[in-house]
Amino acid sequence: MVESVDGVGELLEDLKKHTFEKYNAFTVAEVFNMKKDELQEFIGDHGHFSTIFDFSAHCLSDGEHGWYDAPKMEFSKWRKAIFQSQMETQKYGFKANIIENHDEPRGVSRFLPAYAQTPAGIKMLGTISLLLRGIPFIYQGQEFGSANSRYEDIDSFNDVETVNYYRENCGKKPHDALIDEINYGSRDNTRRPIAWTKEKPTRGFTSGTPWLKMPSRAEEINLETDKSAYKSIIGFYKKILALRKSSDVIKYGNFKDLTQGDDCFVFEREKNGEKIIVAVNFEKTNSLKLPSCLTGKTFELLLCNYDAKDDFAPDFAPYEIRVYRKR
Repeated sequence: MVESVDGVGELLEDLKKHTFEKYNAFTVAEVFNMKKDELQEFIGDHGHFSTIFDFSAHCLSDGEHGWYDAPKMEFSKWRKAIFQSQMETQKYGFKANIIENHDEPRGVSRFLPAYAQTPAGIKMLGTISLLLRGIPFIYQGQEFGSANSRYEDIDSFNDVETVNYYRENCGKKPHDALIDEINYGSRDNTRRPIAWTKEKPTRGFTSGTPWLKMPSRAEEINLETDKSAYKSIIGFYKKILALRKSSDVIKYGNFKDLTQGDDCFVFEREKNGEKIIVAVNFEKTNSLKLPSCLTGKTFELLLCNYDAKDDFAPDFAPYEIRVYRKR
């Protein structure tokens, strides 16, 4: 309907003029089905909204029939989608960067292969999202590494799309395959109550009965456990946010892809000659060598998700991310 109707832009401009602008409101929208070259109508100085969510990487999980026949996430395609979005968006304004939201499964389980679903890998994913050009949004539980749940019965879900898919395909597909698809892609993964503590049965969330079962891994993944861990995930998030807050280069600088190789992602943020370089090894081996742009030690290491013994060590550990600033 939205793709075939005329006048949507006029309606949004009327909404902006008579509501948003009256209150100098910051607005963020979910926008789908944009036509080619329409981005400038939605963001920037003359856009309908202040920003829109960037779903470029998330759309890689769209199968022919939705999330339940999602293709396998490939790092090269994920990196390409982010790069294209970054380069297109900076012509006009800022998008809102997300790893997950209320309509998506947990990003840890979606974007990281099983071998990288570790504290180091989770910190790597968060650092990329927060240091890309754009306005980052942190979804509840992301800051301490919340992951998808695993439940074997459909009664543990209440998302209408999930339940309908199960009913329509029960008997047509093997039960185990059906449950695997649901546990991977259901929106209920990010709609479950948050596990604040290890305390059973509701992990500090409520003394009553929550609308959904608590996350199945709440004994392992909860805020209390993470905060007490050595080099906690939430502690690392605070470091990234502090760095972002202190740096106009990160908040406003341009994006440039410096990647050389298939299993890494190296990008630069630059403003008025100041530079931040982010280098990421996305492999389970020490496959990334120190990028040539960082040789000569003209940069200083600001952040790393490992205990760096040498700020310019030639080999990157598995899923290691380093953030450098031009001296």
